[in-house]
Amino acid sequence: MPTYPGISSEAFRHPLDRQAEEALRSVPGFDMIASQFVEFVYERPQFVYLMGNSIQVGPRQYASIYHIFRECVQDLDIFPEPSLFVSQNPQVNSYALGKNNPYIVLNTGLLDLVNEEELRSVIAHELGHIKCGHPILTQMAMWAMNLASMIGEVTFGIGNIVSSGLIFAFYEWRRKAELSADRAALLVTDDINCVMNTMMKISGVSTKYAHECSLQEFIRQSDNYQDLDQDNLNQVYKFLLYNGGQGVMLSHPFPVERLRYLRDWANSEEYRQIRLGNYKKAVSEGAVDVKSEQPSSETEALRREIEELQREINRYKSR
Repeated sequence: MPTYPGISSEAFRHPLDRQAEEALRSVPGFDMIASQFVEFVYERPQFVYLMGNSIQVGPRQYASIYHIFRECVQDLDIFPEPSLFVSQNPQVNSYALGKNNPYIVLNTGLLDLVNEEELRSVIAHELGHIKCGHPILTQMAMWAMNLASMIGEVTFGIGNIVSSGLIFAFYEWRRKAELSADRAALLVTDDINCVMNTMMKISGVSTKYAHECSLQEFIRQSDNYQDLDQDNLNQVYKFLLYNGGQGVMLSHPFPVERLRYLRDWANSEEYRQIRLGNYKKAVSEGAVDVKSEQPSSETEALRREIEELQREINRYKSR
């Protein structure tokens, strides 16, 4: 398998990811949330929960998975090594979170569906998120969304942040961040069919009927999906589907769209040069850091509002 010593996330980061993050950071409300976020991101309790309720992967626990994980960590030159957990959950899913001590969680539903090479693709994808510093922004997004959804009318000022477009910007960024992580998966596996097959499986492959599923047909479906844009009304429907048209905003691009972006990059000169070892080297990698500044009166006011909001959430939960 290929390795990329010293590679920077900027070597493979998708420009739409970069643009969406810049747009997110420019939205009113982001700086206030960011400057106080570490006080409210429950990273340590989440880690404690995983330690108590999941299986931590290591040399003597899920050894074959750990071996794949270690190779992927080395391939993307990630240090220190994140933690890896397996959670008993039938949903076919995986995710990466954490700022100071990032970690990856693999659901058992995912492990029961993919083979070892596809698992490598999944792990490399999640490590790509960590390499690009996505987890801290993802946690900020989840935190802001939960505050907005749990209280409803009782927002104590958070509603102003929501109406400013911050939640919309978070979702838009989360979708674009997936494109960078897909590139990391391709770099590690060096097998676009493997990555695409993994996407197809996550989309709707049944273990029982997997032998009846065709990657070529899924690629054809991706092409047909793009052809829908010839009708302007379909473009409107796509926008609405992503942004709450069916009652929920989507955190990931449709797999058929991810296929198109990845196929384009696999045929690009940029990808070829990285494979040849010509890529941007990292100065320092890690999660997105928030500058430590003296809190302004506006930030202090928001902090007090959030504390009151947290008390309201606790009262709501205790009913």
